[in-house]
Amino acid sequence: MSESSVPEEAKPTGHTSELLAQVAALPPLPGVYRYFDAAGNVLYVGKARNLKKRVSSYFGRDHGGTRIGHMVGKIARLETTVVRSEAEALILENNLIKQLAPKYNILFRDDKSYPYLKLTGTGRFVPDLDPGAPSPQAYARMAYYRGATDKRHRYFGPYPGAWAVKETIQLMQKVFRLRTCEDTVFAHRTRPCLLYQIKRCTGPCVRLISAEDYAADVAQAERFLRGETHDLLQDMERRMMAHAEALEFEQAADIRNQIGALSKVLHQQAVEVGGDADVDILAVKVQGGRACVNLAMVRGGRHLGDRAYFPSHVEDAQGLAFDDGDAELPTIEAQMLDAFVAQHYLGTPAPAQLITSEPVSQSLLQTLADKEEARISATHAPRGQRRVWLEMAQQNAALQLARLLAEEGSQQARTRALAEALDLPVENLDDLRIECFDISHTAGEATQASCVVFQGHRMVSSEYRRYKIEGITPGDDYAAMRQVLERRYGKIAEALSEQGDVQLTRAARMPDLVLVDGGKGQVAMAREVFERLGLDLSLIVGVEKGEGRKVGLEELVFADGREKVSLGKDSAALMLVAQIRDEAHRFAITGMRAQRAKVRVGGSRIEEIPGVGRAKRARLLQRFGGVRGVEAASVQELATVEGISRTLAEEIYRALH
Repeated sequence: MSESSVPEEAKPTGHTSELLAQVAALPPLPGVYRYFDAAGNVLYVGKARNLKKRVSSYFGRDHGGTRIGHMVGKIARLETTVVRSEAEALILENNLIKQLAPKYNILFRDDKSYPYLKLTGTGRFVPDLDPGAPSPQAYARMAYYRGATDKRHRYFGPYPGAWAVKETIQLMQKVFRLRTCEDTVFAHRTRPCLLYQIKRCTGPCVRLISAEDYAADVAQAERFLRGETHDLLQDMERRMMAHAEALEFEQAADIRNQIGALSKVLHQQAVEVGGDADVDILAVKVQGGRACVNLAMVRGGRHLGDRAYFPSHVEDAQGLAFDDGDAELPTIEAQMLDAFVAQHYLGTPAPAQLITSEPVSQSLLQTLADKEEARISATHAPRGQRRVWLEMAQQNAALQLARLLAEEGSQQARTRALAEALDLPVENLDDLRIECFDISHTAGEATQASCVVFQGHRMVSSEYRRYKIEGITPGDDYAAMRQVLERRYGKIAEALSEQGDVQLTRAARMPDLVLVDGGKGQVAMAREVFERLGLDLSLIVGVEKGEGRKVGLEELVFADGREKVSLGKDSAALMLVAQIRDEAHRFAITGMRAQRAKVRVGGSRIEEIPGVGRAKRARLLQRFGGVRGVEAASVQELATVEGISRTLAEEIYRALH
């Protein structure tokens, strides 16, 4: 296809001949393309089984005033990457979407925080031959786990949230009585803990159960987690009868209690899973320019709960085709669900069965099947019990989206109320930026300042900052506020003085409002800093406690001479100010407590010694019982710790003395 093959009257205006020539020269191969605007911002990332055909479709016809037309009109540059297959194109496309966050792509948050239930060991029986203390390796531990999995242990999940894992662990403690203690605790027990007394553990730490019997309990727990509940119950019943026939009534009673507890849990399940062990139910709802995908999980025959996902860029992405085969994704709901499946399961294990409210493209399912090396099917028009699951997920998606829209409407109303009360710009409230500062310490110890950011009608935690305050008189909050404001805005003031009216980068932008947690004293200090830096004093607002420090009676103090303002306890503007102020206070306190604990423990003092990392520091503290014990140890005693050479022991001794 040559440039002349694109009809002249259909070519969108504003595109250079170089760009159109690049489009005409694309190969008919699978790949990924990226569109950029004149400022270099990425607009859209797409995949194609035929780059030439796909990209030419954007430039070969007039899209009018549609969203795709607006996007195409902004394209100034094109980049492409040729790959070997459509599956590779899909993987690369979604990696780039997560990395670049293009404006016209549907973007889901990259959530890698799914927790697992972990059983230590590989499942092979390890005899406990040591006549002394029992070996932790012979008795598998049950634990909550996040992170990468490996082959040294067994992992079950993922679960939709931490609460689901913890509920499962509690269930396993009741039914199978597996241990949850750390190996170090297990190895040093001399008598059973409280969990044994309340029948939540069989006491392997003090040999109240044999390694063989404990391994049998672990095997039963694994079968339960894999969904083999029917066979497991039958096997337990056979074992109970065998013990009863052998007149071992105490053992038979224990198994009877296990069966009762397990049966009770199974009857409490809200979802009857039938013959499906691992299933994900996906439902999508789009309304008011926002969308929600509800993911419900069934693992091992148990309904573990659900989680809602809210993608970004929904409005801008509507109307843009996802694939050459547009017929596979006829609606925005189908496009939304396809985007979620691609972005979610390419980084998370997918179950063998998906039940969806919209069709999923076959090419995507094949890619997932290749990744998992197993067959993966999707049903979007289920019957019977599966239809009940899907209707439940659809209802939850609608409820979650309604809640989000209500919360966003309320938050936007609060933002507007504050902007109007303080005469802030209201033309584009989405860009209104507020920064709030707070100081926290304990009697002058471990002083820290916090800066939290509110923008786009929400708290932007990725832009929060903590500042370690040093070189001041302990407990001097005014000096701490002076230091944090100078560090925060000094470089911005310098950039403003150098560039004048030139548009600054986002990093050098001053906020529209600077909140200070404090009254006249803190505001006066902030005013002094801003005057020295040549910044606008009208930006500074102090949040002064009201009479009796009661919530809702706060007053706003201004640095530019305006009279104090009392907004009233029912004011939406005051609610937003209190929300931001409280978040700054929380962020400062957590940072201060962490710093204080670090200083008091003194572990950082040891870790700062060259050659002593976290592992060696942990061994030293464990061996000598804390920092004071390490300080009291001789060079000879220090050298007996694993990994501590004689030379390093001398270095540690010199550093601590």
